[in-house]
Amino acid sequence: MNISPQKRVLIIDDDEGLIEPLQLALEAAGYQVLTACDGIEGVMKIERDAPDLVLLDLVMPRRSGLAVLDSIVDNKQLAPRIIMVTGSNESKYRGLAMERGVDRFFPKPYHIEELVQAVNELLSSE
Repeated sequence: MNISPQKRVLIIDDDEGLIEPLQLALEAAGYQVLTACDGIEGVMKIERDAPDLVLLDLVMPRRSGLAVLDSIVDNKQLAPRIIMVTGSNESKYRGLAMERGVDRFFPKPYHIEELVQAVNELLSSE
């Protein structure tokens, strides 16, 4: 009997107030959710846990979302889908993120239901 493993989603965000409701919504949708509160912890968890998708904040302490994104792109063995979320809705950040291979870009504040739907779409296409 072949049972498909639960998909893993890693949330990397320094705003704990956003992490918990998003984590609960993703777990309710059937995902295993991992969290990291800054970019350095996020990169360690990406390398160790190989998540299927990363929800990545742009502005964080210790390592920015773009630096984390560069780490993912530089390591060819890592190939998670990536959704960038940010309070900075400047088009230059969107362009930089998309050039580096981000699948979706969500400005904050976002609707959790829309973000979960984007996760569903990206992970169901695999």
